[in-house]
Amino acid sequence: MRKRWISLLVTGLLVGGVLTPASPALAAPTFKVPFPCGQSWSGQTRTGHSPAYAVDFNRTDDQGDPVVASAPGTVDRVTDLGGTSYGKYVRINHGGGYSTYYAHLSGFNVSVGQSVGYGKVIGWVGSTGGSTGPHLHYEQRLNGADIQVRFNGTLALYWGTKTYTSGNGCSSGSGNATVDTSGTPLTVRSGPGTGYASVGTVADGTRVTIACQTSGTTVTGTYGTSSIWDRIGSGRFIADAYVYTGHDGYIPGVPRC
Repeated sequence: MRKRWISLLVTGLLVGGVLTPASPALAAPTFKVPFPCGQSWSGQTRTGHSPAYAVDFNRTDDQGDPVVASAPGTVDRVTDLGGTSYGKYVRINHGGGYSTYYAHLSGFNVSVGQSVGYGKVIGWVGSTGGSTGPHLHYEQRLNGADIQVRFNGTLALYWGTKTYTSGNGCSSGSGNATVDTSGTPLTVRSGPGTGYASVGTVADGTRVTIACQTSGTTVTGTYGTSSIWDRIGSGRFIADAYVYTGHDGYIPGVPRC
């Protein structure tokens, strides 16, 4: 009788285990590249990195460039380890066990307990801690363990170096404007300045869509002197001094590149 009771008890536990639904796994946040909208950065992964899945980001003259939150969350650590390890770093808790680390910063722009969203500047690229040169050391973690980094759901390159263009904090807005050069075609550059390569021209009177704006070489044109450059396509910039936008300076609602 006792054996039968034990058998029934075990059977009941097994049945109960089958009928009890497992807790659904929480979906990962949509992480984005941790730099302002439109910026392109070289991200490197390597087998000897610590932790293994961290990404080191670089671009030319990046000391002091802004670093932004890669997903909404709450800042739960703002720490300076001095000349060792991560040096100055920020950790953001995104909920569901997910967190991100931003290390070797030159300074902080957030405090513990602060809520942040996409595009919020949390600090600036530096070379603090065990760094041998300016760069951002970036990690994604789940329940404290580093995981392979994903941006917009797409896995980062392991192992090697890849260029990542940020869509972080981009406004959905764009600006419409008209090129005005008094008849001369306007040179389109590969970057925001006259020192960048020419990649074509835009005819006088052409209506263009401005995806984002940034600062670059100062140019004197139809509408005065300005250092603003307008991105009208991937790797295509024109001097704002030759563009009628209806605004003096940056266009409200159009993101910075």
